[in-house]
Amino acid sequence: METPGSQSSLHRANLERVVRAVRLAGSLTQAEIARTTGLSAATVSNIVRELKDGGTVEVTPTSAGGRRARSVSLSGDAGIVIGVDFGHTHLRVAIGNLAHQVLAEEAEPLDVDASAAQGFDRAEELVSRLIAATGVNRSKVAGVGLGVPGPIDVESGTLGSTAILPGWTGAKPAEELRDRLGVPVHVDNDANLGALGELVWGSGKGVRDLAYIKVASGVGAGLVIDGKIYRGPGGTAGEIGHITLDESGPVCRCGNRGCLETFAAARYVLPLLQPSHGPDLTMEGVVRLARDGDPGCRRVIADVGRHIGSGVANLCNLLNPSRVVLGGDLAEAGELVLGPIRESVGRYAIPSAARQLSVLPGALGGRAEVLGALALALSEMGDSTLLDGTLPVAAPAFT
Repeated sequence: METPGSQSSLHRANLERVVRAVRLAGSLTQAEIARTTGLSAATVSNIVRELKDGGTVEVTPTSAGGRRARSVSLSGDAGIVIGVDFGHTHLRVAIGNLAHQVLAEEAEPLDVDASAAQGFDRAEELVSRLIAATGVNRSKVAGVGLGVPGPIDVESGTLGSTAILPGWTGAKPAEELRDRLGVPVHVDNDANLGALGELVWGSGKGVRDLAYIKVASGVGAGLVIDGKIYRGPGGTAGEIGHITLDESGPVCRCGNRGCLETFAAARYVLPLLQPSHGPDLTMEGVVRLARDGDPGCRRVIADVGRHIGSGVANLCNLLNPSRVVLGGDLAEAGELVLGPIRESVGRYAIPSAARQLSVLPGALGGRAEVLGALALALSEMGDSTLLDGTLPVAAPAFT
């Protein structure tokens, strides 16, 4: 029996610190583990040897700063996590192991506005299909990260705005998917997961403070402060799309006038171009035409960039992030949209905040949210389950 402060409990705590550091980073050298955990190099070496002998971690030769080193990652068969991302027009699922390797990934069209039950049926089917394709035993599933395109009420777990997803009124996404799959499910909105995905795998890697701006059918921001997602007490932090730009502007779906969303989101922008470009135009098509030199599409994208830049300037003045990452289809426009964003930031942000800010396109494209869901599942699982071999066993329906 371990007692607080005893040598055995201290050793156990150190084991968990090392496993957590490796789990969150994907892989670290032993020197990086020592810096991250504050443990001595000798202690880290002994712990890594013990974890390797127990099959919890794998150690491979690498180099760091031109010198030989050993890279430590969690064992590929230590467990798996699942990422599920509901977009307004798609469902995407990914399976990954605890070494941050994606084992399988698939997306399919889905009208998420129609029905929550239909969406969860499709998600359950796709998860089951990918699990079967990887050949991984279902007892290895450590948890699921779930992304939805709307704010989540922290206390109740329900979607916080029925105006955004009317077909999901009263739905508790994490609870619903947990009952179907029989494993822990952690839910967040798509912008937060996009931020987490870019932070772990993409354009935000190595940064402690950033804002991920997603422009699609709506406009949202995922905020990372000191390396952690900031959600706010009610889970609605980052609703940058509802910053007021014009009190006499168009009526937004939230009920206010002149929100940033009414000047930047696809549902408001596309009608500006459809009379000249046809009713089937999409934001992806607008970006493609703009890159090919279409003057109307270029003008609209530049205007959207300037409006987004106004919202980003407000973020700079309040939170002073070091990096802004633009996601969604609009990011594919590159400098056609990033230039106007920087222009507005330079005009409206405090000069010192603007100087410190870099504005970059997302590196993960449409995969940012589902990879963020994997990262969420990885961050929420307990380290004791890895050390004790007590991963949850999925329900019989999860086949």
